Amino acid sequence: MAANLERIQQQIQTEVEKFKGIQKDLQKSVVTRQQLDAQLAENNVVKEELDKIESEGNVYKLIGPVLVKQDLEEAKQTVSKRIDYISGEMKRQDTLIKDMEKKKTTSRDGLSKLQQDYQQALTKAAMKA
Repeated sequence: MAANLERIQQQIQTEVEKFKGIQKDLQKSVVTRQQLDAQLAENNVVKEELDKIESEGNVYKLIGPVLVKQDLEEAKQTVSKRIDYISGEMKRQDTLIKDMEKKKTTSRDGLSKLQQDYQQALTKAAMKA
């Protein structure tokens, strides 16, 4: 019976480590998603500002310590491409987060089951003693 208790304890420990790993990965993905959301908002503001500029207006890009004149259409295309890329990355992170939440739920359920098994094994051991 003691071997059974030790086995269940080992399984619980393994499942707890797995659960912690999933939680850590989930947190990283949530932070990444938040950063992407902030970048998207920033790029949307830039796009709105570029849309306000008349075709003869000047646009400058900061490269290191220097402002370099940039073509308005080129700047608009660059920002649009960046918005598309960020939106795609956000969708990818959303999918990752959903998958990890499912894994977390599965892991939590497995952990609960193991804890119930452990309690039952302890009860049986106590009755035999």
